[in-house]
Amino acid sequence: MLPARAPLRRNLVTSRTRLLGFLLLVFATLLVSQAKAHHNMTAVFDFNDRVTFTGTLTAVDWRNPHTYFTVEVKAAGGAVESWQSEGPAPSFFRIRDVGKADFEASVGKTVTVEVSRARDKSRFGLIRTFTLADGKIVSACPQNC
Repeated sequence: MLPARAPLRRNLVTSRTRLLGFLLLVFATLLVSQAKAHHNMTAVFDFNDRVTFTGTLTAVDWRNPHTYFTVEVKAAGGAVESWQSEGPAPSFFRIRDVGKADFEASVGKTVTVEVSRARDKSRFGLIRTFTLADGKIVSACPQNC
C-alpha cells in the first residue's frame, strides 16, 4: 500500500505547487498593473511650461483616479483646437466644496484653464487652476503645482 500512496502524494504536492505558483503570478500581475496605471506627474508634465486657454467646456470625465476635461479653443486662424486637461481625483474637489455638478453646469459655456503642459507639447496638460463659467476659481495647487 505504501508505494501506491506515494505517487498520489507526489501528484498532490505538484498540484499544490502549481496552484501556489499560479496564484503568485496573478498577484504579481495585479501589482504591476496597479503600479503602471499611476504615472509620475513630472515625467508626463512640464511644471515650468504653463499654458492658459479660454474656450468652451465640452466634456467632463469625473472618475478615479483622475478627472479629465475637454475644452474647445479658437486658435488664432479661427480653427478650433481641442485641449484636454487632467485634474486630481474627485475627492480632491469634494473636500474643496466643488462637485461634478459645478463642472457639468459649465458644459457648453466659457471656462479658463491654466495647465502645466505635457512634455510632448501636445494640447494636454495638468490643471493648475480652472475658472468655471460662474467665475468660481478652482485651484489644484499645491497638489498639481
